[in-house]
Order: sequence, then C-alpha cells, then structure tokens
Amino acid sequence: MTTTLFIGGIGMQEVLLIALVVLLFFGGKKIPELMKGLGKGVRSFKEGMNDIEKDIKDTRDTADEEKK
Repeated sequence: MTTTLFIGGIGMQEVLLIALVVLLFFGGKKIPELMKGLGKGVRSFKEGMNDIEKDIKDTRDTADEEKK
C-alpha cells in the first residue's frame, strides 16, 4: 500500500530515507541550526512580500486620490 504525500509521488519510505541521509550528513546537533536558519529565511521572505504588497496598495491609493 503506497500513499503519496507530495505531488511528486514521494511516499513515506522515501521521506524517511531522505531524513536519514540528512541526519547522517549534518548530524543531530546541526539540524536545529539549519532549521533555525531556514525559519529566518522564510520569515524574511514573508516580510518582503508584505512590504511589496503594502507598497502596491499605497501606490494604488495615491493614484486613486490623484484622480479625484
């Protein structure tokens, strides 16, 4: 019984194998540091996206005020 978890058809066995390989390459002490760095990167990306959305909204509001 094969259950796919992701779009690419990766099953539970493949996920466990990948996790084992990552654990072997980086060791147990490095993984939390890697996840912390990944979290900071995702947070920074989201903040950047929010800033862009805010800039677009401000530009749109300014353009609407100039039309009046």
